[in-house]
Amino acid sequence: MFARRRLERKIDALHFKTDLILQHLGIQGLPPMPAEPVRVAPTHARPASFSFAEIDALLADGKKIHAIKRYRELTGCGLKEAKDAVEQRYPY
Repeated sequence: MFARRRLERKIDALHFKTDLILQHLGIQGLPPMPAEPVRVAPTHARPASFSFAEIDALLADGKKIHAIKRYRELTGCGLKEAKDAVEQRYPY
């Protein structure tokens, strides 16, 4: 109950600060927010032909950083996602 009030106060403070920034920049009105959140398709979905064989070979050679880089090249995901995926595969 108290945590919710604290969050509401923080949100109100952020709204106030945002209004001050907009006023300082001379921005009058913002477009209305969409009723539903915009959903973005994940860009890091693995291709159908993806296999961990190349990643496993790099890890077996002790080339963890190269494995992360190759995973990113193959999937198009971000650094953190690639690092987590490779470490989940080979946690050492």
